[in-house]
Amino acid sequence: MKIENSVVFVTGGNRGLGLAFAREALALGAAKVYAGMRKTQGFDVPGIVPIQLDVTDPGSVRAAAARCTDVTVLVNNAGIGRAGAALDASMEQLSREIFETNYYGMIRTTQAFAPILARNGGGAIINVLSIVSWKPSSILAPYAASKAAAWSFTNSLRLQARNQGTQVLALHAGFIDTDLVKDFDVPKTSAAEVARRTLEGLAESKDEVFADEGTRLFKQGLSSEPASYIAAP
Repeated sequence: MKIENSVVFVTGGNRGLGLAFAREALALGAAKVYAGMRKTQGFDVPGIVPIQLDVTDPGSVRAAAARCTDVTVLVNNAGIGRAGAALDASMEQLSREIFETNYYGMIRTTQAFAPILARNGGGAIINVLSIVSWKPSSILAPYAASKAAAWSFTNSLRLQARNQGTQVLALHAGFIDTDLVKDFDVPKTSAAEVARRTLEGLAESKDEVFADEGTRLFKQGLSSEPASYIAAP
């Protein structure tokens, strides 16, 4: 699906990758771009319409969908990350907190906007995922679990969404140069580049896009012996 003349809604659209998606959509000729965010005060980016949205609040999600009935592309970008290890005492509580945004929030927005996409001709849904859906992490265990769940949801969603003509694209990414990973001293891909590659993939009717070569290669190694997720340090 091409972005030109589409109406795009980006969750978590006030900064980082979400804002990059919103700006790239405008550059590609979107007719309108909504940016969902918890606090709209002070947001002033020309061409982007701020919409109050808290993906952890079902009422907020329903209200945003009721306001934006012309949407044809939904970008499920909103997410949070917290450091935590599998045997930490905080693992359960951190998982509940992160899942509320990264997994249940994705479900809420998808279910709220899917009927709108269907009425508007099918459209598309982009779900922002992560290499840690597959790659184990000693310090991001709760976050990794939430992204693995979101990947599984995305694959199931794709099967059902086809019935209403909705394209579902999974974005798999390593470290993206945003505030979320500003304290990590690792190679990062620019948010603008990730957004560009993803929307190009959408136009090419792809089911998956890899934001960087490392993520693509890791996914390729899932079926190797030993599997990449076992061999990974």
